Amino acid sequence: MPQKSLTLADFDYVLPPQLIAQFPLPARSASRLLMVENDRFEDRHIPDLAQLLLPGDLLVMNDTRVLHARLRGVKSSGGEIEVLVERVIADHQVLAQIRASKPPRAGMTLRLENAFDATVAAREGEFYRLEFPGHIPAISLLERYGRLPLPPYIERDAAATDETRYQTVYAREPGSVAAPTAGLHFDAELLEALQARGCRVAYVTLHVGAGTFQPVRNDNLAEHRMHREQYFLPPDTVRAIEETQAQGGKIVAVGTTTLRTLESAALSAANGKLRAAAGETDLFILPGFNFRIVDRLLTNFHLPKSTLLMLVSAFAGPENIRRAYAHAIAQAYRFFSYGDAMLLTRNHDRREWSVP
Repeated sequence: MPQKSLTLADFDYVLPPQLIAQFPLPARSASRLLMVENDRFEDRHIPDLAQLLLPGDLLVMNDTRVLHARLRGVKSSGGEIEVLVERVIADHQVLAQIRASKPPRAGMTLRLENAFDATVAAREGEFYRLEFPGHIPAISLLERYGRLPLPPYIERDAAATDETRYQTVYAREPGSVAAPTAGLHFDAELLEALQARGCRVAYVTLHVGAGTFQPVRNDNLAEHRMHREQYFLPPDTVRAIEETQAQGGKIVAVGTTTLRTLESAALSAANGKLRAAAGETDLFILPGFNFRIVDRLLTNFHLPKSTLLMLVSAFAGPENIRRAYAHAIAQAYRFFSYGDAMLLTRNHDRREWSVP
């Protein structure tokens, strides 16, 4: 079968603005769920996961916690700035994006939230390395004075309800600037129902960077370079995956961040044997990718021309995803971080697709 060459235009779609969810629903598990299995679609709801998943399946979840990573302030020259911390790199150092009328210079002092001073140590590409004062750890300063960094398509400031609803109920490892949004649908009742069904739960950590919201701009997809993100795959999760596979169960990734963690670790595994790992990943998953670990994927809907839309297209098949998104728009599903979800089954036919 001849391969179809995919370009950036194949991952574009028109989304009515009113379908972008600006607020969470009153209950975490109230969202709709579009089940996609090859070319078959079913309109369901999140609590139906307790029937759609099978005894012996393993759900793997990302337990990262969103930092209060947004800070407003002024430069020593008087100009207003906004800082978005990308990651904490040491007890008193962070890597951050800075929005300002004029870029700050190395050595400049920034007064943040009228509470503490940070010093610009150096510029590193699109980021700045900032030195925070040495008497309090950087994470503590962020949690005390920073603001929750809602995504750019949510057109409002963070409210009190976002402090809980933009975190998963199992978030415990601080380090992200965006939530692993597929996990936002789970509450204690749903987790209990899944465990009563005979499903197991395991955890990984991937700290989501701001690059997750950046669209791909190069028509030649092979030339796009992903941002790097820290991940941790613990030994208990490796054992749970091995036991599940040995018993014939399915590995269900809750979110694209979980999938990227597992598949990144699999790519670096010696002799194909998955091992506990800690490192960074810049894995860019395109149609044609050979998935080694994940069988099913729970995920929200993703931005046009984004790397995450390409990832789900690789997982479920580009044509299936194109039709699924058209169906979701026609049925007025809610999109993006506070929106509805899809349950995808891996499409094993990779022969039809390629990139330039």
